[in-house]
Amino acid sequence: MNTDITASTKPEYPVIDRNPPFTKVVGNFNFLDYCRFATITGVSVTVGYLSGIKPGIKGPSMVTGGLIGLMGGFMYAYQNSAGRLMGFFPNEGEVAQYQKHGFNK
Repeated sequence: MNTDITASTKPEYPVIDRNPPFTKVVGNFNFLDYCRFATITGVSVTVGYLSGIKPGIKGPSMVTGGLIGLMGGFMYAYQNSAGRLMGFFPNEGEVAQYQKHGFNK
């Protein structure tokens, strides 16, 4: 199975890691990634609560919405972080950090 997405699209920014492992991607989350993660989760909890008012299932609906938001927020933050490491999104901060510490592959 070909997991190399650069085969179909060439990165526009410097590549730090062509195939970053899970731990490196999560460790590369920046403040904006965490803000997006928290915002998506919070909005989903609110939407879940509001959608459960009429049928009278506010609690279960809120928990379900929160779990969906938690997963969606994490996936969105992960996508952005991985995209920066692979050179598909602007990554000036990451390039400077990895050049400074010598972690460039």
